[in-house]
Amino acid sequence: MARPPRGSGRDRGPRESGRDRGPRDEPEFADKLVSINRVAKVVKGGRRFSFAALVVVGDGRGRVGHGSGKAREVPEAIRKATEQAKRGMIRVPMREGRTLHHDVTGYFGAGKVVLRAAPPGTGVIAGGPLRAVFETMGMHDVVAKSIGTSNPHNIVKAAFEALSLCASPRSVAQRRGLKVSDLSSRRGDEPAAAAAPTEARE
Repeated sequence: MARPPRGSGRDRGPRESGRDRGPRDEPEFADKLVSINRVAKVVKGGRRFSFAALVVVGDGRGRVGHGSGKAREVPEAIRKATEQAKRGMIRVPMREGRTLHHDVTGYFGAGKVVLRAAPPGTGVIAGGPLRAVFETMGMHDVVAKSIGTSNPHNIVKAAFEALSLCASPRSVAQRRGLKVSDLSSRRGDEPAAAAAPTEARE
């Protein structure tokens, strides 16, 4: 009996069904173009132009990344930057899904960025590069200030340095071998302990 040729329509079973699940499992990302810069290289016979793009990518639920790409055409530079941003994403813990757990400062080069937690309804109070980071990340209430430089690359990298230092109460409690309630109770006991010597003097 002759063996049927390959690709003749034989039933492959679960292999075919597994192919349909691929695109659905990939999360959707929002990307923002922070800056585009034209770079000129002087060569024999004139100048050769290329474009450098800075892109921020996030999933709107606390994951965010940044990347830079360079190419002869703008769309190709943006594509390279987007791919690099997706490869280097970080997860930032957020309080109530809207703001930071605590204030934090980040440095990169000449850039200094101060990020502060904010109450509900504050909104995103930040400049261009920082606003792009928070909007793609999905943060709704935050106050940010950039000090020392206006270079968008340094600002974005300083912001990511600050965001990488953010920690949630759960992670701090795990690191110290405590419960989250123990951290809040210790914080509440500090004012009482400070007031005790005053009452004793009276």
